[in-house]
Amino acid sequence: MNEHFEKVKSYILELGYSIDIEDESDGILVISEESAGISKLVIGCAPPLLIMEQFIMDLKVEDAKIYKSLLQKNRDIIHGAFVLDEGGNKLIFRDTLQIENLDLNELEGSINSLTLLLSEYTDELISFSKS
Repeated sequence: MNEHFEKVKSYILELGYSIDIEDESDGILVISEESAGISKLVIGCAPPLLIMEQFIMDLKVEDAKIYKSLLQKNRDIIHGAFVLDEGGNKLIFRDTLQIENLDLNELEGSINSLTLLLSEYTDELISFSKS
């Protein structure tokens, strides 16, 4: 795992992100870039996968209209998708990539997908948070 962790860490630094938390023994990196909407993006090296998760918000009510909108938006997302946690009340952006052949462009594309999603869908997410 150390080799994969170091590769991912070097890509993160090469992309210009600072690392908030680094736990090599658990294969976890946490990055933030507030100007891009990224706040505590968890990047986990769990061979054979790289798992990226960004908490978006708590969903206070079960609302079919919100769920339908999120599923429809998933169709537009380039990499990753909206998911719910096990309890069904935390909205998370999640992407998984194969770690063995991961390259810089692929990781950058996944992070850019998240930032694009947040910039395009901000108004809807804000309205969901008020529900």
